[in-house]
Amino acid sequence: MSNPNSHDIKVLNGLAEGLIDSADGYAEAAVETADLRYRDLFLRRSEERRQVAADLQTAVRGMGGHPEDEGSILAKAQRAFMDIKHALMRDEASVVGSIESGEAHLQARFDRALSDEALSATTRETIRRAHAAVRTGQDEMHVLRRSLEGRQDADNPLYPQ
Repeated sequence: MSNPNSHDIKVLNGLAEGLIDSADGYAEAAVETADLRYRDLFLRRSEERRQVAADLQTAVRGMGGHPEDEGSILAKAQRAFMDIKHALMRDEASVVGSIESGEAHLQARFDRALSDEALSATTRETIRRAHAAVRTGQDEMHVLRRSLEGRQDADNPLYPQ
């Protein structure tokens, strides 16, 4: 027998997978950074992502589905690339830029899900609540990256004073 909620479950599981990828990316960034302020920020953001993923997993269980509990292989490969890039460049802006890129991808997944008219109203509301946390994280990483880039420019001896 097919689950009548199978489409909602599939969408929620896809979003949970993306959130787990995001949480793993933040945790890895926390290990990569030498700055304690950024480490705390990344760890906090990682925990927030795990909590949002847990909320979606609870919704999947409530619909009779089996929740996604792992990230994607592609995201693991991207984090390995980030490790190499950071080792070569040794700059916080590159790490934050990689995170921001991942956040933009996650944001796009949520946008697609919210525009899916086949989802139930309950699932759409669950996604809408989770989306707020994703948007906040993306905005924060964007501001941080711009700040780091600005600081790099200001430290450059060719930067006009």
